[in-house]
Amino acid sequence: MIRRTVRRFVDDLLAGRPIQRGRPDDLDAEEMQIAVELRASRPGGGTPSEEFVTRLHRQLADDKSSKRPGWLPTRREAIVGASAAAAAVAATVVVDSALTSNTSGNTEQAEINPESGTWQAVAASTDLGEGQTMPFNVGSVAGFVRRVDGEAVALSGICTHQGCKLWLDAPDQQLRCPCHRTSFALDGKVKTHQLPVAPPPLPRLRTRESDGTVEVFAPVEPA
Repeated sequence: MIRRTVRRFVDDLLAGRPIQRGRPDDLDAEEMQIAVELRASRPGGGTPSEEFVTRLHRQLADDKSSKRPGWLPTRREAIVGASAAAAAVAATVVVDSALTSNTSGNTEQAEINPESGTWQAVAASTDLGEGQTMPFNVGSVAGFVRRVDGEAVALSGICTHQGCKLWLDAPDQQLRCPCHRTSFALDGKVKTHQLPVAPPPLPRLRTRESDGTVEVFAPVEPA
């Protein structure tokens, strides 16, 4: 492999571009390994992209379907196939870990308490049964209110990662972000995410029931 090819390999790798194939000698391979380690040391560099995992699984399926009936692999093909399968499993484990991990980041649940606000109706008490969750939007605040052990509890409906409006996935009992693979449990705690550090849980809103109406304390929308 000529030096220009090695430089192109390193540049493409560090820039995240597709890598061109080649036949490196020992020195080339050492330089390429250093570039791989530098790329992997970046934040999030150790997590394969969803596109990579999908492409790898598709390639393995295509390779399998292309073999003739009764085909038996050569020793080299068996080793390469096993290595690819191991890489796929490892990539899947890393992705699953990233999607479900919530062992770091801010886990303290805050409360929205505006300096100037009013009690605003979000639901009729009779409409909010035990265990039921309802979305609400009072103009200045969007959120979800649910009844737990007879008490009405309200949460912000805005993802704490980049501020996207969450939607209620009622069958799975969670709040999902439409912008990224982040979801929250109905109590506001992070359930899944793909970020290096888990986003904070959803903040609560002060909630009360008055004269058959569920109300939250929210800032007044500017006139």
